[in-house]
Amino acid sequence: MKTLPVGEFKTHFSEVLNEVKTGAEIVITYGRKKENIAVIIPYENFKNRNRVTLGLLKDKQMKINDDFDMTAEELLRI
Repeated sequence: MKTLPVGEFKTHFSEVLNEVKTGAEIVITYGRKKENIAVIIPYENFKNRNRVTLGLLKDKQMKINDDFDMTAEELLRI
């Protein structure tokens, strides 16, 4: 997996997209500490990623109260 700082990513945007088209995954870093802030992956990898299946709840019904304050992502830890 290739890593690029934001400035280099902006400078070579078209080239990076061509690499991603061929299957490369690119990590974008930011700041002096070069913290990882994003990953650019081919769309097919994103589209085909594993989905969380709640097998234990299959064919079950449940009621979620109106005061339940959690997003689906938080609940499923996506």
